[in-house]
Amino acid sequence: MHAPDNPPVPPPQGNAPGRLADWLGWATGALQSASDSARLDAEILLCELLRCNRAGLVIRADEVLTTELALRYAALIERRQQGEPVAYLTGRREFWSLELHVSPAVLIPRPDTELLVEWALERLRGVSAPLLADLGTGSGAIALALASERPDARDWLVPLAGERFDLIVSNPPYVAEQDPHLRDLRFEPRRALTAGADGLSDLRRIAADALGYLKPGGALLLEHGAEQGAAVRALLHQQGYGAIETRRDLAGLERATLGVKSAHE
Repeated sequence: MHAPDNPPVPPPQGNAPGRLADWLGWATGALQSASDSARLDAEILLCELLRCNRAGLVIRADEVLTTELALRYAALIERRQQGEPVAYLTGRREFWSLELHVSPAVLIPRPDTELLVEWALERLRGVSAPLLADLGTGSGAIALALASERPDARDWLVPLAGERFDLIVSNPPYVAEQDPHLRDLRFEPRRALTAGADGLSDLRRIAADALGYLKPGGALLLEHGAEQGAAVRALLHQQGYGAIETRRDLAGLERATLGVKSAHE
């Protein structure tokens, strides 16, 4: 039986537990084939154990890692090698300059979703004490980001029955059930990712139901897949929304679409 390429507890420089700098070097090498940000991942996970920032790793480079911490660090690196996201390993993820707690029960907030927040804030400019709803809250990334920018907004957590909103935002599941990209997302909850054979079932339901919860002139703002822009525009058009618009993310991909309820309803 061959020894593993990356044994779980290596002896840096022939001597365990070893210096922090040596462990970082080993971890970076061990993650090269599993991550496009191997050095950053290695640093974040070591910072998590040492309760320090990345600058602290430079200052403490010659400090010797205790055997207990070395074992814990090696276990984290091994999990990262298997593809487990750093956010689940640390239990935290930054979104809109907020540090959010995340677990494998929720989808990890992505930078792409900040486009939804930016557009929502633009839509609410000039609206006093807006009434908002975030459908499919998950980690709370969208709701918390909007609340941090618009503390005058109301009713984040009340039941929606009988309410009418200025804006409804949602980042619902929109991946097709057989999409090959799901292999890369195997650690994240499937129910937060997939929505029927074409990935549009939740978007269809939201587009249909949201009209009854919007004020006249209120808007529905949806995040969707990069290739679903045309389909989502068609869904909104079929339901009678107007002023339909799609915006692209920083990579130039269609990622969010807005539709407005008629002001005369």
